[in-house]
Amino acid sequence: MWNKNICFTSRKTTLLIVVILLSTLVLAVWPTTVEEIKFTPISEKNEIWVPTEEDIAYQDSMYTIIKNTQSDITSIKQDIVHILERLDYEDGTWDSIRYVKGGKIDQRRN
Repeated sequence: MWNKNICFTSRKTTLLIVVILLSTLVLAVWPTTVEEIKFTPISEKNEIWVPTEEDIAYQDSMYTIIKNTQSDITSIKQDIVHILERLDYEDGTWDSIRYVKGGKIDQRRN
């Protein structure tokens, strides 16, 4: 078994050396101690959380932000649909303004 020639330029040998070096590096960096997670004991009483005025105001502001965001997303989706409808036509043409050659251009003034 020990009388064989080992070629360090072969792929298998090089791959084995790289794997050993990387695994050694990973083991050297891996934390050796694990900190204990300290849990606070649950009290025997069934305590119910009662929100303060500040908690209620915070929750209300978060709800308002969520509602505003949902409204913004809805309006953005509608705008995108409107833009896409203006760009694509059934006949395969596209443009932001539909103009037929020789047709009348409607210029409305407010």
